[in-house]
Order: sequence, then C-alpha cells, then structure tokens
Amino acid sequence: MAERQFTGKHALAIFVAAFGVIIAVNLLLAYKAVQTFPGLEVKNSYVASQEFNERLKEQQALGWDIQAELSGGLLILHITDQTGAPVQVSELQAVVGRATHVKEDFSPDFTFDGIAYAAPASLGEGNWNIRLLAKDMDGSEFAQRIPLYVKG
Repeated sequence: MAERQFTGKHALAIFVAAFGVIIAVNLLLAYKAVQTFPGLEVKNSYVASQEFNERLKEQQALGWDIQAELSGGLLILHITDQTGAPVQVSELQAVVGRATHVKEDFSPDFTFDGIAYAAPASLGEGNWNIRLLAKDMDGSEFAQRIPLYVKG
C-alpha cells in the first residue's frame, strides 16, 4: 500500500475550506443583524440633541415616576407624581416590544381606573421594553423607556 503524501493541493483545499466557513458565518451574521435592525430612533439627531435639555427639564418638572408590571394577563402602568398620587394624563401612547427586534411590537390600548393604566397583554418570558409617551393636561410631554422582565 502506497503512503499518501500531503501536497500543496491538500494545503490549499484546507486553507480555502477554513476561510470559506469563516466568511460564510460572517456573511450570515451580518445579514441577520441588518435584517432585524428596527431602524432609526430620530430623523435628525442634531435637531434632537439641541432640544434634549429643554425636553428633559420639562419632563423633570412633572416629577412623574412610572412602574410597570404584568399581572393576570394585564400590563399595568403606575404613573405617580412626587407625592405618590396617581396621575391621569391627557394622552398616552406606548409601544411594547423586545429590544432586539420589532416583530413582536404592539401598541396596547390602556384604560385608566383611577389608580393605574391597564391593558390586556400576553407577553412571553424575557426582557421587554415599553416605549412610553404621555402628555400632561397642559401638553407637557413625558417620554421614557421602561424595562420589564417577565419571569417564566
């Protein structure tokens, strides 16, 4: 039986195969990253940065604290003022979703019961974000991202 020799063709084949796997994995990961990117947060970051401090002062003047919980199939938002009293807002918009993709995003229809805002929601286990925009009766805006962890 003849002994097989390791030739330059064998070395080239191993080299091409190894780098082929690396390139294929990189292309797959780049495709998935671009495919699941939710998009821009603001249209013009310069304008948003110029207005940031003014909006921050307006929001801090409200003194609101927001806590979120999932209980009995309801997503509950507790919006309270500096004294801990419930706050009723003139407008409430929210988008609930995962931080990593937008395919599970939804906008719940919250109702105020005098104490908190509640909306039916079925959230799977893991980390969720509530991107909230609320307006005071005088039109002051309060925008915040509220993280919510759902235990399994």
